[in-house]
Amino acid sequence: MRTPICERLGIKYPIFGFSHSIDVIVAIAEAGGFPVLGLAREEPDQLLTIIKHVEERIGSKPYGIDIMLPANVPQQASLDDLRLSLPSEHVAFVDGLRKRFSVEPPTAASFFTTQVRSEAMFDEQTEAILGSNAVAVATAVGLRRDLIERAKRQGKMTFSLIGSVRHARKALEMGVEVLVAQGYDAGGHTGPVGTLSLVPQIVAVAGDTPVLAAGGIATGGQILAAIAMGAQGGWLGTLWLGAKENHTPSALLDRLINASSEDTVITRAHSGKPCRVVRSEWIDAWHEADAPIPLKMPLQQVLTGDVFSSIHQRNNNRLIYEAAGQSVFAINRETTISDQMNLLVHEMEVSWSRMKRCESKGRPGRDSEKTSAQQSSL
Repeated sequence: MRTPICERLGIKYPIFGFSHSIDVIVAIAEAGGFPVLGLAREEPDQLLTIIKHVEERIGSKPYGIDIMLPANVPQQASLDDLRLSLPSEHVAFVDGLRKRFSVEPPTAASFFTTQVRSEAMFDEQTEAILGSNAVAVATAVGLRRDLIERAKRQGKMTFSLIGSVRHARKALEMGVEVLVAQGYDAGGHTGPVGTLSLVPQIVAVAGDTPVLAAGGIATGGQILAAIAMGAQGGWLGTLWLGAKENHTPSALLDRLINASSEDTVITRAHSGKPCRVVRSEWIDAWHEADAPIPLKMPLQQVLTGDVFSSIHQRNNNRLIYEAAGQSVFAINRETTISDQMNLLVHEMEVSWSRMKRCESKGRPGRDSEKTSAQQSSL
């Protein structure tokens, strides 16, 4: 089941796991996968502490870091100034939702209540990442040539999550070394093409550049299918939300356990960009007839960041939501990373055996070959 990228990274399985949780990252590494730590939601002054903590626990095992670098954000930004620039219609709508759902203030400060995405923030994130021992740097939204070139000079492998052939060509032109073909099925910021259609298109333009498949993947059979399409592994994110190591709020865990793929929806209500989340009453309210069109990133976060923080901190079972893909179907109970990884590997082996049985059944047997030879001699 090992693919060339497994050899290159020194991992046991072609399973790439994205998470914001340090405990999840460490557990995936220990189970033989390649963990990717998401740092797009962390406050800049905490990055070095988080990275140090990860590296103390993960030891010599390889890991990567993922950030978002969207275009068209301010060079520098103040939350207070941006709040003053919010359209009155949107402010009134959100105030109405706060009253309608009895949303209380957050219990503590968070990224969503203290920060706003800006070029200055991205510069701080870049310096922290390049100073880490991470062997790979991934960009989930946006491409920056300077980051790619500097990371490669330091011996770090560069990944880019892309949702179209156009984005793939741009990433290749910039020298990205691994393409993560993320389909419409994926949780978080995603594009319009389904994973099963996207992966072969990206493989076709990638040439010798490795491709990973992402979006809606939560079983070993899907990972094997991705490899059959030419990818070298599967990139999973949503599945880990069901692990104890993720420390998922109980209200969100219940929502994920009871959700089907149809209970996820692509919305701009979370960040201003198309983002697949598991639905809640808060998300549904933004799709009602009288709802305004969500603001562009980063203004939508400025508008609603306190609500997102509050519903998570207060474990609000009516409103809580999170970025989640159609792979939510695989979250049936709370489990552990070890159990999830073992199941994925077992499912890959079962799927491989099933394919081999199909092959043997489809191959003519000795009697069939004899009959064919007799018919040919007539």
